[in-house]
Amino acid sequence: MEESSGNFLYDIIESDLREGREDHVHTRFPPEPNGYLHIGSLKAIWINASAAERFGGKFNLRYDDTNPTKESMEFVDSIIGDIRWLGFEPTGGIFYGSDYFDKCYEYAVKLIKDGKAFVCDLGADEMTAYRGTLTEPGRESPWRNRTVEENLDLFERMKNGEFPDGAKTLRAKIDMASPNLVLRDPAIYRIRHMSHHRQGDKWCIYPLYDFAHPIQDAIEGVTHSMCSIEFTNNRPLYDWVVDNIGFEHKPHQYEFARLNVTYTVMSKRYLRALVESGIADGWDDPRLPTICALRRRGYTPSALIDFVSRAGVSRAYSIVDYELLEHCIREELNRTAPRRICVLDPVKAVITNYPENKKEYFELPNNPGDPDSGTRLLPFTREIYIDREDVSVDPPPKYFRLKKGGEVRLMGSYIVRCDEIITDTDGNVTEVRCTADLETGCDMPADGRKVKGTVHWLSAPDAVMMKTALYDKLFTEADMTKIDSADYDAYLNSDSVRIAESAFEPSLADALPGERFQFVRTGYFCRDTKHSDTFNRIVSLKDSKPVK
Repeated sequence: MEESSGNFLYDIIESDLREGREDHVHTRFPPEPNGYLHIGSLKAIWINASAAERFGGKFNLRYDDTNPTKESMEFVDSIIGDIRWLGFEPTGGIFYGSDYFDKCYEYAVKLIKDGKAFVCDLGADEMTAYRGTLTEPGRESPWRNRTVEENLDLFERMKNGEFPDGAKTLRAKIDMASPNLVLRDPAIYRIRHMSHHRQGDKWCIYPLYDFAHPIQDAIEGVTHSMCSIEFTNNRPLYDWVVDNIGFEHKPHQYEFARLNVTYTVMSKRYLRALVESGIADGWDDPRLPTICALRRRGYTPSALIDFVSRAGVSRAYSIVDYELLEHCIREELNRTAPRRICVLDPVKAVITNYPENKKEYFELPNNPGDPDSGTRLLPFTREIYIDREDVSVDPPPKYFRLKKGGEVRLMGSYIVRCDEIITDTDGNVTEVRCTADLETGCDMPADGRKVKGTVHWLSAPDAVMMKTALYDKLFTEADMTKIDSADYDAYLNSDSVRIAESAFEPSLADALPGERFQFVRTGYFCRDTKHSDTFNRIVSLKDSKPVK
C-alpha cells in the first residue's frame, strides 16, 4: 500500500489515477474579479497549482466574471499579477467565465427543453419564503409547471431585455422536498441590465455561479475541482448540472477547509469597505491580508507559500496563529536580509570630548552571520543620534543602557559615559551629553574593557531623516470568525500603525522600493513601494510566542 502524502486531496488524486477513474490531472483556480486576492486565496492557488505540478498535469486560471455588479479590469489585472508574483503560472491557460455565456445559454435552453428548468416570476423574498426550512419542505412555485414552449419564449424574452431586473429568474426543476436546500429548484439565471467589463451590453441575463462553474470545469477538461468547504452543500447541484447537461467528461468537486488566521478577516466585501471608506490606504495597505498588501509590507512569495504549506490541508475547521506567518518571514529574512542601522525615535547625544570638526569611519559587517556579505563604513562625529528608548532619567534596577553616570558601548565604536540628561518641561529627553573613552574604538578593545550595555547610533550630520511605519495587527480580537461581520468595525485596532520620524544610515537613502533589511535591535523593514520616504516594519526581531 502506498504511503499517504499527508494531504487528503493528493490521496484522492493518487487513488483516481491508480484506479483508472482519471488518466491525467487538470485543476483550476476560479477567482471572481471583484477585489484583490488575499492570503486565503493563496491557499486555493497553492493547492490547485501544486497538485497539477505534482502529478504532471495542468493548472487553469479562470476568472469567475459572471456577475458584473462589482467586477472590473482593475481586479482582473491584479489577480494575474499576484499569481505570477507568487511564482505560479497557469499552465493550462487563462480563461474567463464570461466567454462561456453563449454555451451557458445553450445549456439552459437544453434543460428547458428537457423539462428540467422553468421561468419563475417569484421575487427574491418570495422565493426564500417558498424554499422552506431545514425541517420543513419547500413549496413549488406557481409557475413551476409552465409548458416547455412558454418557458422557451419567456427565457428568450429575458435575454432580449423585455423584463426589468428581478422580474423573472430561470430555475432548475429539481426537488422542493430535498433535505438539501440548495436543490430546492435553485435559480440558475437572473436579469441584470448592466454592462459587463468584457462583454459590454451583449447580455442582460447572467448565469449564477452554481450553474456556470460546473459547465466551465467540464468544457475546460478539469478533473479535480478543489474549492473551500463552504461549497460542500453545493456539490450535489454541481453534479446535477454536469449530469443533466450530459457532459461526456464529468469533473468532480472536492472541498478543503478555508484558511483562517488570527486577528484577520478574509471577507472581500469588508476589505472593499475599508478601502472605499478610507480607513485603509488602498487594497495594498500593509495592514490588510491581501497579497498586494503583504508584498508592500515586505513579505516574500517563498515565506507566504511556506506559511500556507505549514498551515496544512484538511477538511476540519482550524484557525492559524498570525505568529506563524510572522515566523516564516522572520526565519527567511534572518538568513537573507543585510543589516543596517535605523534609530526609530532619535534623540541627540553630544560626545563632549570629541573634536567638533573631526569625522572618522567605523567598519561594520553587512551580515554578522555571513562572512562573505562584506562590510560597510559608518561615519562617526561629535553629535550622534541614539534611540530615546535607550535613555532613562529614572532607570529601573539592572538597567544597562544610558543613565546618568552609566557606561555603554556604541555599537562597533567607543565606550561612552553618560554625564548629563537634558529634558523639557514635560520630562521628555531632548539631549544627552556623554564622554567617550577614546582608547576604545571597536567591540573588542585591546585593553579588554567590557560593559554590559550596547546601543546603536548614527552620526547626526550624516543621518538621513525619513519615516518608519510600525504595523501591528489590524484587529484586537484573535478569533474574528466568531464575530458578526456587522460588528467588525468595533474590533479595529486603533494602534495598528504608528508613523515616526526616524534617522537612517546614509546608504539607506539609495535603497530600492521593496528592498528588505534587518535594522539592528529594531526589526525587519522594507522601503515602501508607494511612499518613497517611508520604511515599513515587516516584523519584529523575535517571535512574540513559541511557534509550533
